[in-house]
Amino acid sequence: MRFMKESVIAAPPPAAAAVPPAGAVDAATRAAVSAPAPGAELYPALDFANSAITLPGGQFIDLLGTPAAAEEWLVGHGLAPAGAGLQDICAARLRALREQVRALVAAHLAGQPAPAAALAAVNDALTRAPAAYRLGWDPDRGLHREVAHPVDRLVEHALAALAAGTADLLTAPDAARLTACGSAPCTRYLLRHGRRQWCSTRCGDRARAARAYARRDRH
Repeated sequence: MRFMKESVIAAPPPAAAAVPPAGAVDAATRAAVSAPAPGAELYPALDFANSAITLPGGQFIDLLGTPAAAEEWLVGHGLAPAGAGLQDICAARLRALREQVRALVAAHLAGQPAPAAALAAVNDALTRAPAAYRLGWDPDRGLHREVAHPVDRLVEHALAALAAGTADLLTAPDAARLTACGSAPCTRYLLRHGRRQWCSTRCGDRARAARAYARRDRH
């Protein structure tokens, strides 16, 4: 879903893993894991949930980890214009919503009730995007229509688009195909196609190698 040009926000990944500096993950690995998982081309909210990526060896990539990274992600998904000028608070709001989206997906896959806090966060994002310009007044112009701070407005619209996409994903027939990547320690989600349980060729190769080692050890 594409939305009006405005701005975004982010919050830290689950407190567990230490986040290495960007240079700690080589460019080839970063490019490989940044490729959308199956289904993300249909549901940008799935790509949003997958923007925090756990790698073998305790490495972690957060595609929303800095204002610049968050802006690049939004621009790439048609949710912000280049040069929007996202701030730390914008990236933090994006990350915060992402964690709630992941909580909803995890509960769905586990057959558990949707967490109340996650529902509230998604519904809040859905309803906060302003539908019209505000009415303002000042001595020079008198009454006039005005836009809230452009970066704030951009963030609200981006969050609303991602929240709406999450609602679409979890209520569509495709929700039955949602699954977690079957190659530990990957934490990405995908839409299952046939027997495929991996989000990428890299994860599939790792899972097959792990099974081969396990068979060899048994013999």
